[in-house]
Amino acid sequence: MAKGKKTIRQDFAFFQALLKFYTENRGTIRKRYKQLSKQVLDFNDPELRTDAFLRKPQFEALEIYIFLKEFGDNAHVHQLFQQWAKNEGMFAEFQTTGADRRGQGTLLPFMELEGEEQYQAIFAKLSERARSYPNYIFALTMGLGKTILMATCIFYEFLLANKFSKDTRFCKNALVFAPDKTVLQSLKEIQTFDLSNVVPPEYANFLRSNLKFHFLDDTASTIGAQDGSSFNVIISNTQKIILKRRSAAPTATDKLFSEKTGTLSEVYGELYEMLGEAAPETDADLAVNARFQRIARLPQLGIYVDEAHHSMGAALEKDLGQAKQDSALRTTIDELARALEHKKTSVVGCYNFTGTPYVKDTIMPEVVYAYGLKPAIDNKYLKQPDFVDYSGNVKSGDFLKLAVQDFWEREGENRREGMLPKLAIFASTIDELDTELRPALEKILTDLGVPTNRILVNVGDEKLTTGEDIREFNRLDTEASDKQFILLVGKGREGWNCRSLFGVALYRKPKSRIFVLQSTMRCLRSIGEIQETGHIYLSAENMEILKDELQQNFRVTTDEIGPKKTDDSETYIVTAVPPPVVLTITRRRQLFQTRRKDEPEKLAFDLSDTALEQYRATLRRRKAVNAAIEEQEDVTERLDNRKFSEYTLVAEVARYFAGDGVSPFDISAMLEATDAGLPRLVEAVNMSNDVLYDLVIPAVFQALFEIKTFDDPVEEQIELVKGYNPETNRVPTFTFRAKPHLVASRDFPQYAGTRHRTFHLDHYCFDSQPEIDFFEKVLKLNDGDKIYFTGMLVHGQSGFRVNYIHPESHTVCNYYPDFLILREDGSTHLVEVKSAWKSDDPVVVAKKEAAERLAEGSRFHYALLTKDDFDEFLGTETGWQKFAKRPLRSGTLDLAPH
Repeated sequence: MAKGKKTIRQDFAFFQALLKFYTENRGTIRKRYKQLSKQVLDFNDPELRTDAFLRKPQFEALEIYIFLKEFGDNAHVHQLFQQWAKNEGMFAEFQTTGADRRGQGTLLPFMELEGEEQYQAIFAKLSERARSYPNYIFALTMGLGKTILMATCIFYEFLLANKFSKDTRFCKNALVFAPDKTVLQSLKEIQTFDLSNVVPPEYANFLRSNLKFHFLDDTASTIGAQDGSSFNVIISNTQKIILKRRSAAPTATDKLFSEKTGTLSEVYGELYEMLGEAAPETDADLAVNARFQRIARLPQLGIYVDEAHHSMGAALEKDLGQAKQDSALRTTIDELARALEHKKTSVVGCYNFTGTPYVKDTIMPEVVYAYGLKPAIDNKYLKQPDFVDYSGNVKSGDFLKLAVQDFWEREGENRREGMLPKLAIFASTIDELDTELRPALEKILTDLGVPTNRILVNVGDEKLTTGEDIREFNRLDTEASDKQFILLVGKGREGWNCRSLFGVALYRKPKSRIFVLQSTMRCLRSIGEIQETGHIYLSAENMEILKDELQQNFRVTTDEIGPKKTDDSETYIVTAVPPPVVLTITRRRQLFQTRRKDEPEKLAFDLSDTALEQYRATLRRRKAVNAAIEEQEDVTERLDNRKFSEYTLVAEVARYFAGDGVSPFDISAMLEATDAGLPRLVEAVNMSNDVLYDLVIPAVFQALFEIKTFDDPVEEQIELVKGYNPETNRVPTFTFRAKPHLVASRDFPQYAGTRHRTFHLDHYCFDSQPEIDFFEKVLKLNDGDKIYFTGMLVHGQSGFRVNYIHPESHTVCNYYPDFLILREDGSTHLVEVKSAWKSDDPVVVAKKEAAERLAEGSRFHYALLTKDDFDEFLGTETGWQKFAKRPLRSGTLDLAPH
């Protein structure tokens, strides 16, 4: 135990310890996951699939989400901390370690490092505001895609809830809360988002067929979800759900949210019972109450709260349930949890998605994952902010002129993704905008030679903002929009979901200090393939406010997130070099055909105790992790298994062959004819339902059908660079950032004699020095050899890739080897260059074996090299073949697209 008096660490970041624990034990932890969880993770892993849709922060958050579900069993945060700190419960088989005062990892357990007093203080803080349901906070800074992450989590829940319907850890329904209309509209992306981006293709159709969206955007909207149904996604704000009634007498809302709430039957009975004597005054009031009742009848509800666009500071603390006084949002969630408990189901969990883990410079206790503003900027997930403030004798007119001139000089009409860059300018009042700001802006633009029709006004006043203006405002982020200068008063905040917003100008001090932070950060959403710059123009007073708010909400300074002067990377416009390089290959498809056997084979099952041991569950007790087992008990009968009779077992097996004309009577006869007999089969299946799906059904299929395999060779042409259009003479162009010493350009003098042997792109932007060294070594060899750097286009721009099966989840992933070398003797070589690599790593082996299997039809080799291997590999003709794991084979070059 630690000795001596210690300062209580009230700001202990448990979420960092959780991430550290998961990262260090990822492999062992994932062995406990269901196969479907592994498939979802691998499908979204950016390190496995270069075209994975989720960014790294989103994927890390998804990993923690599934970790809390599969490993943590939806435990409360304080319960997780308790078991982690004491190395017991779910953490008993692992080594948990603490962190020193600077946050650095140590090898000492938490209790030994911190002591009992510290543990009790942190535990009290984590459990202080615990709810009746698990309450998790995912803090990803704005612009990282919290809405997409939320949608991915919901899709994951529904997939698992469908396959494991009795597992109460998974949500069968989802209620998505927005704090106001502004955020409510942005959440429509959950409904419109193409779920195939984050859901493995074999499961996407199921979701498309079964998802039911209910979008409550006004008081007249109703929820069409059937009582007890599943896979409903209800998107609403608090005002559309809470119980309310306009009356001088105590209302249903008063009764519901008062401390002396009536009995559950009074609160959650039929609507007329709940309303009591007085009827509601309007149909809208009645609808609100009916919605609450409808949601309270949906089983296994997951609640997703998105308040990052709206709440910060004290409001955020209330919404997330961290304050002593709850907001209406948190109270509504608590009451829904009570209602569902009364219906013998539950709120599975409340998942809050916010932009910061801090409130008043203090970490919120129930944060389970955080990705801050500074790393998001440093890792180029957001624009790089450029802060400009004007002090001294600078009046509002001068400020506007200087800001607009600077913005026009730096951005002008430079389109990104076909869209004009935009500057948002805030006025404090509508009158100021109409009488001062707009006339001044028109004069400034006229002096600059910019058409004044580039101005758009959105203030919420119909006299100044017409219906056409609103339509223009909603299409700002399109190529068709010709607006660049957006004048706003308060209501226009929702426009800052616009990626083509490149600047914000704010002169007068707003009524809310947090508004300075909200407004300035909105221009940092990323756009294009390189990190752009967001221009933030502030008065000196607002700059001081921004500094203070950044410190309180993100613990960063403007200097820390401002432009970095140490990065020597430069931006390169990379263009494909005509004519396009096209490989003619023969792709081998395998076709499978099933044929019903004339007579089914006799079934045989090994149902001995030894064979069934893997399906049994055993409870083992021991005093310590490494101590001997003191007590062992078979707890298989306690598992949640469906109990079959002989009739229902036959029906369940026959269901899988209904479309193949197999009669249930045939199935019954086959099962009865086994040596084990139908009664013994029922006994084994009831012991563990996995016996049915792992043994019985596959065996019946093999007994009834035979499978024939056919090879279907198809000759195809694969482009090293996709996107050429001969009709329009369009040549593909890409943008990359790279360090100058790692760039090889076609027009460099040193390549004058060898450029005909390479450069299908006019610039090769290498990732490491060994890559460019290998490239130049090959160019010094035989003049008839050609080498192409193919590891550069990894986001679907090239048709040349290797598909491999991930060894754990069996998910199809993409792999882009670094180099394609076409030798004069007709042989083809794929070469991967690494600074260091693990030859026995399962993923590395899977990639290598997949690449070698491409060697059918062409003389082809694959080699994975370190810098030390270059001379040995390139030195002799036999060296080119030395690193291939398998000998040359004949057949086809299989480059089947994923």
